[in-house]
Amino acid sequence: MEIRERKMKSSSSLLVAAALLVITETASLFPSCTGDGHVRNCSESDREALLRFKDRLDDPQNQLASWTGSNCCRWIGIGCNKMTGAVASINLGNRRGFWNLSGEISPSLLNLRSSLQRIDLSFNSFDGVPVPGFLGQLVNLQYLNLSNSGFSGPVPPSLGNLSSLVYLDLSSEFLGLLSADNIDWLSGMSSLRFLGLDGVELSVVGPDWAGVLNNLPRLTDLHLRGCGLAGLAPSFSSVNFTSLAVLDLSVNPLSSEIPAWTANITSLEYLDMSSSGLFGRIPLGFRELPNLRSLILSGNNNLSASCSQLLRGSWGKIEVLDLSSNGIHGRIPSSIGNMTSLIDFSVFANNVEGGIPSTIGSLCSLVSFDLSGNNLTGILPGSLLGTEDCISNSSLPSLMQLRLSNNQLNGLLPDWLGQLKSLVELSLDYNSLQGPIPASLGKLRNLTSLGLAGNELNGTLPKSLGDLSELSNFDVSFNHLTGMVSSEHFMKLSKLKILHLSSNSFILNTLIFSSNLFRGPIPLPSVEIQLLDLSDNQFSGHIPPNMTKAMPNLIFLSLASNQITGSIPTTIGEMLSLQVIDISSNLLSGRIPPSIGNCSFLKALDLKNNNLSREIPSSLGQLVQLQTLHLSNNSLKGHLPTSFQNLLSLETLDLGNNQLTGGIPPWLSHGFMKLRIMRLRSNKFSGELPPQLSRLPLLQVLDLSTGGFT
Repeated sequence: MEIRERKMKSSSSLLVAAALLVITETASLFPSCTGDGHVRNCSESDREALLRFKDRLDDPQNQLASWTGSNCCRWIGIGCNKMTGAVASINLGNRRGFWNLSGEISPSLLNLRSSLQRIDLSFNSFDGVPVPGFLGQLVNLQYLNLSNSGFSGPVPPSLGNLSSLVYLDLSSEFLGLLSADNIDWLSGMSSLRFLGLDGVELSVVGPDWAGVLNNLPRLTDLHLRGCGLAGLAPSFSSVNFTSLAVLDLSVNPLSSEIPAWTANITSLEYLDMSSSGLFGRIPLGFRELPNLRSLILSGNNNLSASCSQLLRGSWGKIEVLDLSSNGIHGRIPSSIGNMTSLIDFSVFANNVEGGIPSTIGSLCSLVSFDLSGNNLTGILPGSLLGTEDCISNSSLPSLMQLRLSNNQLNGLLPDWLGQLKSLVELSLDYNSLQGPIPASLGKLRNLTSLGLAGNELNGTLPKSLGDLSELSNFDVSFNHLTGMVSSEHFMKLSKLKILHLSSNSFILNTLIFSSNLFRGPIPLPSVEIQLLDLSDNQFSGHIPPNMTKAMPNLIFLSLASNQITGSIPTTIGEMLSLQVIDISSNLLSGRIPPSIGNCSFLKALDLKNNNLSREIPSSLGQLVQLQTLHLSNNSLKGHLPTSFQNLLSLETLDLGNNQLTGGIPPWLSHGFMKLRIMRLRSNKFSGELPPQLSRLPLLQVLDLSTGGFT
């Protein structure tokens, strides 16, 4: 999640910066106040207009409680002209996402037409309410933000009368609430700098829509994501987008080539045309745009370019280059090292060939490098060039995500991988990499995901990987790894959620993950083990019935103190090597499976603190090596099985807090010469106590309280 946020920030920061610039410039166009003591009072007519506006609103959280008193310039959300006291702005945008206003917009705002310059009602809940056409009469309005507020229906063309408008945002995260048959009304808004129409349905607007927008020479930000736009004008007699910095046309069925004019907008800083059905070649002119920082053309499938051509050139300020899921081909040139401002390089799911240039070492600001799902061949570079240019004088000091999976890379894992101190995700799965896993990977203390599956790696698993305390996903399956895997590899991996070791030749005797905060279903190791301790965690769900197939030679099983539900599977009786079963302190129900009696080597059986019911199976009397039996705090019924007289090795017998009935059989005091602890308290036993109990030579604890004995 953290990587995704970083990548989004690297692109969205440009959008935010551009929007803030427009907002700041717009705000500076008119004086306002927030209610200090040096401003003049608002007029009574302005006050009454605002109160009528308030009356048409639903305000369940009473946000407008301050709208009392004679001076409306002191009301929350109202700004006034410092000189005249006239209402200049209404700022009721609600980015907190709760306590939303709803209702209708009162035409009383027309009484403010001579002074009102700013309206912000964004992120409210005017669900199903149309955008009022009378807003087009507020001729002095310079800022109008109705985004993400649930307005629906056609956009009134009367908004085109707002010739002074600098900022217009009608965007919505819910596609198609607002719509427009044409956008000719925009042509009169010559002052417009920011236009946000994301999610506004424009599918019936003809292909000349770009020509209309080309007549807005001051436009700096144009957001048309997910509008259903079809087609792009291939050319203009003259391009008037001389100030355009942000252009977002993503998620539209454009189904066209990228027109050459988009690569001639020298002011452009951010261009997103992803998932828009583009085809043909990517214009090489993009690489020469002096201000371009983000170019996002991903998900177009039929869009092509040669890496060796496209990645040459200046790319002077490029920070985000996302060409993923297209038809990019050819080799990555060494000149990629000249793109020193690069933060995010995503070219996954293409047809890129060749190897990784060592010059990527010059990319000191690089955060994410993703070439997975290509046709890369050869070895990873043995060393990186240009690292001396980085402030820290280290390899790729900012890199958090390195994805090269699903390629044809071979050779050894280079040592510089262990020097990527900021790395969070390393994905090299499904290549043909060989040799051992470098112990230096254990130095990547920020690593959360390590994917090395599907290679030809050999040797043992470095114990240094056990120092990766942030690791949550660890996959080395389908390799040729050997050697012992012990708890030393995993003791510090308290955040581990996914572990894949399958299809190797590991030897694993013990797996201890006790006393952590692991949650979810009970994991089954992908290698054969003899000891499994998952006690004192937060595992839930049922005990897997296929546990016997995964661990046929298990000796020790502890699932105690979790949140396991359901019944004990009968297949547990197929684990014939078991010596210890501890499933105490869970939420188990149902009966004790008689098949446990097949575990003839069992020495300890602990099922206390559950909700087990029905009779104690007589088959437990077959466990002649049993030394400890804990069945207390359940709902067991019936008599003590007569087969228990075979448990001559028993040292602890705890059956307290159940619903057992009948008497205490005399044989209980004959053969149990090793018994030290016997708890039968809080049951429904009756009858007399056998006097022979006093003859048990090693008995130290005898608890028969509240048992109904005479």
